[in-house]
Amino acid sequence: MDLLLHHGPTVFGQFVSWAELVGQLGALAVVFLAQRRSIVTWPVQMAACALLFGVYASAHLGGLAFRQVIVLAISVFGLLAWLRQRDPVYGLVVRQASWWQRLGLAGLLTGGTVATALVLDALDASWAPWPDAAIFVGTAVAFLAQGLRLIEFWAIWLLVDAVGVPLQLASGLWFSAAVYVVFAGLVVHGWWSWVRARRRAGAAAQEPSPVAGSSPRILPG
Repeated sequence: MDLLLHHGPTVFGQFVSWAELVGQLGALAVVFLAQRRSIVTWPVQMAACALLFGVYASAHLGGLAFRQVIVLAISVFGLLAWLRQRDPVYGLVVRQASWWQRLGLAGLLTGGTVATALVLDALDASWAPWPDAAIFVGTAVAFLAQGLRLIEFWAIWLLVDAVGVPLQLASGLWFSAAVYVVFAGLVVHGWWSWVRARRRAGAAAQEPSPVAGSSPRILPG
C-alpha cells in the first residue's frame, strides 16, 4: 500500500497517488455499474474501498477512512441481496421507498451524522468532523438503500457530493474533488435510469397475461 500511496502520475502539475487515482476511478465505475444494475457493482466497490482507506487515513480524515470499512461490509450485504432479488426477465427489480422507509433513512442520516461527528471530534480523528461525519454516514446509508434496491439512494448520493466537493478541496485532494463533481452528473443520470426501470417493470406487471383468464404477473418489488 505504501508504494501505491507514495507513487503516481503528475496531472496538470499536481501529484496523484496510484491509490487515489485507481480507487476514485473504481468508485466512478461503481456509479456507472449501479446505474445499469450490474452485479459487478459490488466487487468493484470492495476493491475501491481497500485503496481509498489508505488514501483517507494518510490524509488524517478518520471518518472517510472508516467509511470504507463500513461500505465494504455493506457491499457484502448488497452483493448477496442483489443476487437473491434478480428477476430472470427484467434483471434487478428496483422500487421506491415507503414513507416509513424514507423517515428511517432520514433518521439514520441525521442521528448518525451527529453521533459520528461527536466521536470524531472527541477522538481528534478528523480536522473537519462534521462534514467528515456527514459524508461517512451519508455514504453508508446510500449503499444500504442501494442494497435494498431503493431508488431514493441516488438522492442521498447527491447530498454526499454537495458536502464532499468542498471537503476534498480543503484537504488538498483535488483529484477526488473532481471525481465527486463527475459523480453528481452520473448520479442524476442513474436516478433517472432507475426511475424508468421501475416504470417499465410496473407497466409490465399490469399487462394482461396471454393466457385467457389468468392473472397479470406481479414482479417482486
